[in-house]
Amino acid sequence: MEQIRKFSQYLKEVKIETKKVTFPSRKDTIATTIAVLVVVMLIGFYLGVVDFVLSKVVGLALN
Repeated sequence: MEQIRKFSQYLKEVKIETKKVTFPSRKDTIATTIAVLVVVMLIGFYLGVVDFVLSKVVGLALN
């Protein structure tokens, strides 16, 4: 019975904490998504350039 009481108390606390949650607005979500996509593209481009340069250097070193 003690476990049932503890679990019931846990669920009550979860309900209280859930009411405190706030979600970002649509505008904030779109702005954050765009920022993440731009950073991912920049890092991808940078890693692509580094990979290309290192491939050429290793290719020259082995030939």
